[in-house]
Amino acid sequence: RMTLCLQVTLRLRSRAPVHLASRHVHKLSSLRKATSLPPKKMQSLLYPFSGLEAYLDRSVDRMPFQLFHPSVEDMMEAEKLFCSSPSHRIDYYVSAERMDHVPALKQPEVCFIGRSNVGKSSLIKALFSLTPEVEVRVSKTPGHTKKMNFFKVGKAFTLVDMPGYGHRAPRDFVDMVEPYLYTRENLARTFLLVDGSVGLQKADRIALEMCEETRCPYVMVVTKIDKCGQGALLTNLLNLQDVIKTQTSSCFPQPFLISSVNYWGIHLLRCFIAHVTGSISLKETSKS
Repeated sequence: RMTLCLQVTLRLRSRAPVHLASRHVHKLSSLRKATSLPPKKMQSLLYPFSGLEAYLDRSVDRMPFQLFHPSVEDMMEAEKLFCSSPSHRIDYYVSAERMDHVPALKQPEVCFIGRSNVGKSSLIKALFSLTPEVEVRVSKTPGHTKKMNFFKVGKAFTLVDMPGYGHRAPRDFVDMVEPYLYTRENLARTFLLVDGSVGLQKADRIALEMCEETRCPYVMVVTKIDKCGQGALLTNLLNLQDVIKTQTSSCFPQPFLISSVNYWGIHLLRCFIAHVTGSISLKETSKS
C-alpha cells in the first residue's frame, strides 16, 4: 500500500507543473480581458500604429499603415481559432530538417522567417498564449531553432516556425528554407520578421530578395517595438515602408507592429492570419 501511495503521489507531483502551466494565461492575451482597458490603451494594444500617429509629420501618408483594420468583433472571431478544444486541437505536429522530411498537408499554411534572435519563437508563443500547453521553445541564445517546426491549428491551418538566418544560423538554411518557399503549394503567406529596434539589416534584405524571387505573397512583421524609443522606431519603420513601396512587388504594403512582451499587435496579427488562411470572413472589407 505504501508503494502504491508513493506512486500516486509521484504521479500527482509530475502532473502538477503541467496543470499549473496550462492555467497561466497572460491577462492581455485574451481580447475580452483587453477590452476592459482605458480606450487609448486598448487602441494602442490592438492597433499599435495608432500610438505613433501623433509623432508623424502631416505629410506622411497614413493609409499604408492601416490597410488591414478589422473590427474588434472580427478579432474576437479570429481569437476562437487560437483556443484549443476537443474538436479543435492546437499542438506541435512535427519537425523537419529537409524538404523530404516535410509533412504532406493540404490545409493552408503560414510560415515565419527572420534573423536569429529577432523574436520569432516569442511571437509564436504569444500567438498561442491562449493554449499555453502548446510547447514553443524560446531561448535567449541566437540560432536556437535549427529545424522547421510545424504546429497544427485544428483543421484550419498550419503554422511553421523556420530556422533563423544570420548569426549562428544553420549552414544549410538556404537549402532548407528556399525549396520550401518555392515548392510549398499550400503556403498562404510568409511572415518576414524585422527587429524594430535596429531596423532592416543586410541579412533581412537578402531574405526579402529571396521572398521576392519566389513571388509568393509575404508580409513584414516589425518585432520588439517596446525595446526602443518612438523616434528610433518611427525612423526604422518609415525606412522599411520606403523599401516595401519601392523595392517589392509581392509584399503586403502594411507592416505589422508587434511586441510579444506587451501583446501589442498580437490580436491584429491573429486576425490577419485567420483571414489569409480563409478561416474567417471579415465583416469589414480589408485589402490583403
